[in-house]
Amino acid sequence: MKIAILGGSFNPIHVGHLALADAVCCSLKYDKILFVPTYKPPHKTLALSSASSDDRFLMVQEAIRGDERFVAEPCELERGGVSYTWDTVCFLEKKYESVLEGKIGVIFGEDLLGDFDKWENSSLLAQRADLILAVRPREKTCAEKNPQIENVPSSRYGVNPSDWTRDTFPYPHKCVENPRLELSSSEIRRLIACGGAWRYLVSEGVFHYIENGHLYGYRTN
Repeated sequence: MKIAILGGSFNPIHVGHLALADAVCCSLKYDKILFVPTYKPPHKTLALSSASSDDRFLMVQEAIRGDERFVAEPCELERGGVSYTWDTVCFLEKKYESVLEGKIGVIFGEDLLGDFDKWENSSLLAQRADLILAVRPREKTCAEKNPQIENVPSSRYGVNPSDWTRDTFPYPHKCVENPRLELSSSEIRRLIACGGAWRYLVSEGVFHYIENGHLYGYRTN
């Protein structure tokens, strides 16, 4: 079985995440995509309006319900502490060793390429896993961010990043041509907080979960 992981804060998970996972399955022929919500991302501080770890995991479960290719994987939430992709890959190799075919795939957006060398054991990770680079626009700079709604890069990241692109990235990798959706979780949180239109940016289950839990400042009109 070919397995890839898609990590992130999923705060909340949205249709762009699902479209990316679908593209990896369809174009690169992966059998399972493990959605791995991070407990504490090493590269950013979560927005003050963030949902709890439990809420983020349950929203992932709601989003992928009914698609047998997708699995909600809680290992980083259960492990606690800073969530390093290296640790997750090592753990999942053992967990799925009886069915795993080849290397685990690690899916991430090209907006993260500039800081890849700052990842934990980055060069070893590039050897141990198949790096899968997705199309994604770079996020705003830290100076433009509102910490109430947006995640803010930690001091270690976003400082003197490289100008690597998918074409110049020096490590072995695969590229996936996922739909180019100009969509981010921070934008969805902003829309929810200000009463904007966000209903169709998330799955139906996630919409109702946010609505019922009054997450991200949701309020009825």
